[in-house]
Amino acid sequence: MRVAKIYKPAKTATQSGRGKTKRWVLEYPRASKVVPEPLMGWQASADTAQQVKLYFKSSYAAIAYCRAHNLAFEVVKPKQRRLRRKAYADNFAFDRVGSWTH
Repeated sequence: MRVAKIYKPAKTATQSGRGKTKRWVLEYPRASKVVPEPLMGWQASADTAQQVKLYFKSSYAAIAYCRAHNLAFEVVKPKQRRLRRKAYADNFAFDRVGSWTH
């Protein structure tokens, strides 16, 4: 039996805000291997469940969905963001690590 994964996506490198990281995603693992298509060489698979992603407002809603539909699941908790306090004056500190060049 395949185990569905419930997780909160991380923001992409091009995002400056936290917009697409507020929802929880339920997705299925790949059931069959990916093979190159003979005509164009693109990736092809007979597994259509891999294309389905369900979005929920909370992890509890995703878990309730899995339990209502008798799906095996695992929840991946998001990592906590580490905020580093920065100040403009730190650029000119005497104990600065690294050389200060122009």
